[in-house]
Amino acid sequence: MAVEAALEQRDWRGWERREAPAATEEELMLVHPREHVEAIRSLCEGGGGAVDLDTYAGAASWEAALRSAGAAGAMTRALLAGEATVGFSAGRPPGHHAEPRRAMGFCLFDNIAVAAALAIAELGVERVFILDWDVHHGNGTAEIFRERADVLFASIHQGGIFPGTGHRDDRGSGPGEGFTINLPVPGGSEEGEWMALLEDEVLPAAARFEPQLVLISAGFDAHREDPLAECRLEAASFGRMAAAVRAAAGEWDAPVGAVLEGGYALPALAESVVATMAALGGESAR
Repeated sequence: MAVEAALEQRDWRGWERREAPAATEEELMLVHPREHVEAIRSLCEGGGGAVDLDTYAGAASWEAALRSAGAAGAMTRALLAGEATVGFSAGRPPGHHAEPRRAMGFCLFDNIAVAAALAIAELGVERVFILDWDVHHGNGTAEIFRERADVLFASIHQGGIFPGTGHRDDRGSGPGEGFTINLPVPGGSEEGEWMALLEDEVLPAAARFEPQLVLISAGFDAHREDPLAECRLEAASFGRMAAAVRAAAGEWDAPVGAVLEGGYALPALAESVVATMAALGGESAR
C-alpha cells in the first residue's frame, strides 16, 4: 500500500502502530439499522456483487469493512482513554458516503459516524465535532447526524459533483438544525479558499460548540493530482489544515482523530497522509 510504504520510509513518524480490530455488529448498529448490516453481510457471504454502479463488495469486503469501522472505533477508545492526544485510522473501504440504510460511493458502513456515535453512547462524550475535508460531500455522515445536536458536522467540498448533496443552505433539520455546516467550493479552488473557510467559518463555529472530541474525515481527493475532482490542493495544504485543527482542539482540550476517506492518486495520497500525520503530531513533514 502506498501509504504504508511512505510511512515506512519515515519510520512511521514515531507513531505507535496498532492492528485494526473488527467492529461488532452492535457498534455498526449505532448508526445503521440491523437490516442494512445483515444485507451487506449476506452480499459478501454470497461471494459479493454490485451495490450500485460505483460500489462493489467482494467476498473479503465484509471483514475489510468491519476492520475499517473497527479501526475508527478503536482509535476513538484510545484517544478518550488518554492513551494519545492524536490518532490516524488508515482503513479502507472509506465510509462517509454510507447513509443509514444505503451503501454508496465505495462505502459500506460509515466509519467516522460509528466512531462518533460510540464516543457518545459508550465513552461519556457529550459533543463531537466532525470536519470532513474530502473533496466529495460526506452525505452519509450528514444524514446520520442530521437531526442531532450532539454532533457538529462541517464539510468543505467541491460543489456540483458526486454525490450532489451538501448545499450551503442545508444546515440540518429538527433538533439538529444549525449543527450541519456545508461549504461547497468551485472546481479549481486552491489552498487559500479552503483555509479561509476553515479558519473563518468552521473553527469559530466549532469553538462555540465546545467539542470534547474532534474527528476528521480525511479524504485527500482535493489534491491537484487526483483524477476524481478538480480542486488544486497540495500535500502540504492538508498539513496546514490539520495543524489549524490541532491548534484549535488544543484550546478546547479535545483529542483529534483522523479517519481515512478518499484519495485516488496514490503518490499524492501517501504524501498527503504523511503531511497530515506530521501536522497532527506537531511537526513538519519531511
